[in-house]
Amino acid sequence: MSTNVETIGNIIAKLRKEKNVTQEELAKFTQVSTQAVSKWENGGVPDTELLPKIADFFGVSIDTLFGRNITDYSDIENTLAKKIVKTTHKEKFELAFELCWVIERSICGSLLKFKGEGIKELREGLCENELRYSTIRDDNGFTSMGLAKRLPYFLIVPECADKDLAFFEGIDYVTFFKDFSDKAVFDSMVFLYKRDATKGFTPNLLVKNLGLAPEKAVEVIKIFSKYQILRNTQIEMDDVMQEIYTLDPTPSFYALLIFAREMIEPPNSFNYYQGGRTKPYLA
Repeated sequence: MSTNVETIGNIIAKLRKEKNVTQEELAKFTQVSTQAVSKWENGGVPDTELLPKIADFFGVSIDTLFGRNITDYSDIENTLAKKIVKTTHKEKFELAFELCWVIERSICGSLLKFKGEGIKELREGLCENELRYSTIRDDNGFTSMGLAKRLPYFLIVPECADKDLAFFEGIDYVTFFKDFSDKAVFDSMVFLYKRDATKGFTPNLLVKNLGLAPEKAVEVIKIFSKYQILRNTQIEMDDVMQEIYTLDPTPSFYALLIFAREMIEPPNSFNYYQGGRTKPYLA
C-alpha cells in the first residue's frame, strides 16, 4: 500500500491525465508554479491549505486525493437538499439542472467530470441556436435531456410495470389530439400562454386578436374548459351577466411542445447517447 504522500501524487497525476488538463492549468488554478505540480506528481506533496483547491479543480473530495473510497451515501438526500435550500431562489433551478447533468453522466457510467463537461461550460460553448441533447435508453427506463441555451430540460422515466394502466385506461387520446390539431385551438392556446394569466377575458379577445369568428371563439373556450385550462366567473355589467375567463396554465403544455418538437425534428447531436433498450416502450 502506498503512503499518503505517494498516493496524493499518483492520484493528482491520474486525475489530471483523465481530465486531459496540463500541469500548467492546475498550477495556474492553485496559484503555484508548474514545477511544484511536477514535484507533487513525482513523490512530493502539496501544502495542506492547497488540498481543497486541488479537490475543487478536479471536482472530487479531499478523501479521494488520499485514495480513500468513501461509499457511505446514506445521507445523500439530506446533503443535496441542504445545498439547494442554501442556494438563492434565483439560482435554485440552475443548480438543480446542474445536478440533473451529474445524474445523466453518472447513469452513463461517467464518474468524473472531465474538462469542459460541466453544464455551464458545455452550454457556454454552444452557439445561440445550436440544439444539443443527451439520452439514455435501456430496459430500466430512459432519460431525455435538452442542453441548449434556448431549450434546457431534463426528463427521467424509470420503467413502468403496467403501461395499460399508466397510459391507456380511461384516456381518450384520439379526441385530445383531434381537439388540439384544430389550428384555431392551437393558436388560441399559444396566444393565451403568452398573455398575463391573471387578466380576465371573454371570447371576444380571441375574435379581435386571432380573427376567429365569434362562434368559433366560443367553441375554443368550450374545449379549453373541457380540459380545465380555464376558470370562469360571472360578472354583471350593464345589467347583463357576462362570463369572464382566466387561464389556469399548466406546464404540461410547455412540455408537450418540447417533445412534439423532438418528434417533428428528431435530435441528431448528442453529448451522451446510450442505447441498448430491447423492450418495446409500451409493452
